[in-house]
Amino acid sequence: MTSTRKAPWWESGVIYQIYPRSFQDSNGDGVGDLRGIEQRLDYIAALGVDAIWLSPIFPSPMIDFGYDVADYCGVDPLFGTLDDFDRLLKAVHARGLRLLLDFVPNHSSDQHPWFLESRRSRDDPKRDWYIWRDPAPGGGPPNNWISDMGGSAWQWDAATGQYYLHAFLKEQPDLNWRNPAVREAMTDVLRFWFERGVDGFRIDVLWHMVKAEGLPDNPLNPHYRAELGEKLKLLQIHSTNQPEVHDIAAAFRALADSYGDRLLVGEICLPVETLMLYYGRGAPGVHLPFNFQLLDAPWHAQSLAAMISAYEAALPEGAWPNWVIGSHDAPRIAARLGEEQARVAAMLLLTLRGTPTLYQGDELGIGKVTIPPDRIRDPQDLRQPGMGLGRDRSRTPMPWDGSANAGFSTAEPWLPLNDDWPLRNVQAQQQDSGSMLSLYRQLLRCRRESSALALGAFELVAADGDLLVYDRFDDRERVRVALNLAANPINLPFDVGPAAQLLVGTHPRENLGGMLRPNEAMVFRLSGPGTP
Repeated sequence: MTSTRKAPWWESGVIYQIYPRSFQDSNGDGVGDLRGIEQRLDYIAALGVDAIWLSPIFPSPMIDFGYDVADYCGVDPLFGTLDDFDRLLKAVHARGLRLLLDFVPNHSSDQHPWFLESRRSRDDPKRDWYIWRDPAPGGGPPNNWISDMGGSAWQWDAATGQYYLHAFLKEQPDLNWRNPAVREAMTDVLRFWFERGVDGFRIDVLWHMVKAEGLPDNPLNPHYRAELGEKLKLLQIHSTNQPEVHDIAAAFRALADSYGDRLLVGEICLPVETLMLYYGRGAPGVHLPFNFQLLDAPWHAQSLAAMISAYEAALPEGAWPNWVIGSHDAPRIAARLGEEQARVAAMLLLTLRGTPTLYQGDELGIGKVTIPPDRIRDPQDLRQPGMGLGRDRSRTPMPWDGSANAGFSTAEPWLPLNDDWPLRNVQAQQQDSGSMLSLYRQLLRCRRESSALALGAFELVAADGDLLVYDRFDDRERVRVALNLAANPINLPFDVGPAAQLLVGTHPRENLGGMLRPNEAMVFRLSGPGTP
C-alpha cells in the first residue's frame, strides 16, 4: 500500500479556525486582533495542529463582522495593519505552521469603492460589476429570491431606479461573476495575498457565486417549516450552484497551484453527490470542498456509519476527504451533544480519513453560552429573533485563564464569555490530564505519530446498536477506533487481542478489556501490519 506520491501537507494536516474578534485582544478595546493571535501562537503550536485559518480581517463596516469587505487587499484597523499581518505570517511560519485567509468573493460591502462607483449611475463603467435589474413588470423586485438573512434578496436604489441583488444583507451586494473584469480583479486579490506568502484560502459561499442566466424565480420548498428560517421557503435552484462556478474554481486552483503547495478550501453547503463536483469537473477544482455533515448529523452509530460510508464511496478518484465538526456559523458541538459525547465526537473527527478542521474553543468543550438580549450582535439573529438562528453563541471570546475577562482582554469583551469560564479555560485545562484540552492534545499527537491515522485507508468494522467501529491502516500498522455513542456500557463484538496497544482513550483505564463504558471511546493499535 506504500505510495511513491508525496502527500501535500494538508492531507495529513489539521486546520484550526480562528475567529479573530474573539481569540485574543492585545490593545484593550474588547475585540481580538492580529497581535493578540501572535501572542497565542505557542498555544496553537503546542496543541498540535498544522495550519490556522483566519475569518476575515479585511477593512469592513462590520455589518456582518468582516464578511462585508470594503477592501480586499488591506487589514481593518480593528485588527491591526498590513505590517502586523506580515509579522504574524512570519511568526506562524517560524513555528512550522501555515496560514489560510478567508476569501469572500460572492459579495462585497456596499461601502467598497467598486460598489460606490457602480451605484453612481446606470452608465458607470462598474455598473455591471454588480447585479442590477429593473423592477418586475408589475412593480417590485425582479424575482422571488429570498436573502439568506431573510426578506427579499433585492434592494431598491431610488437614485438609479433599479434593484441590486444581495444574497445576504442589503449591505452586501453580490458581485457579477459573469463579468470578466470582476474575475480579473478578484484573481488579482488572490495573487496579492499569495505574493505575501499566504498558504491558501477558505473560499466563502463558493456555490453562491454565479446565478442562472435570466434570473428566473426559485421554486417553492415543499418541505418548508417556519422554524427553518425564511431563506428555506424556496429551493435555491437558480440563485446558487450554477455550472459556470466550476470554471471559476478551476481558475482559482490553477493560480494556487502555480504558487506551489497552497490550499483552497471551498465552503459549499450542498448534498454529497453535488459537493463532489467541486473537486473539479474536467479540471481540478478546490482541494477540499468542506464536508459539513457532522455539524448536524443524527448522533446514532448506524446513521453515522452509513453517512461516512456514503461520503467515502462518493469521492472521485484521487480526491481527499475532509471533516468539520464546528465553525463560527454552527452551534457548538458540546452544546448539541453534551460534554461527554463531545469527547467522543473529538475522537471521531480526528481519526476519520481526511483533513479535519477544528474551531477555536471546541478543544475546551465550550457548550451553551447565555447571550442576553441586549448583547446580541449577530444580524441574522436580530433580523429573525427568537428562532435560534443566532451565531453569537459560537463566537464568544476564548477563555484563557481565571483572571478578569478570562485573560482575553483588559476591557469588557465584545460578546459575553462562556458562562463557566472561571473553570473552563485554557490554563485550568492545561493542568488537568483528564480535561477536554488534554484529550485533544493526545489525539493530535497520536494522529501525528501514526502513519495509519495520518494518511491510511479507512474500513468500517461491523457493529450493532450505538457502537461505531472502524479501522485505519497502511502497510505499517492497523489502528482500530471504537466509539460508544450511548450512555450505557457496550460489549465489544470482537476480541481485542493481547498484543493490542491503547493509544488514546476518552477515559483512563488500566487495560483494554472487552467493554466500552458509557460515552467512552478508544483508539488502539492492533498487532501486526494492516492489510487491505
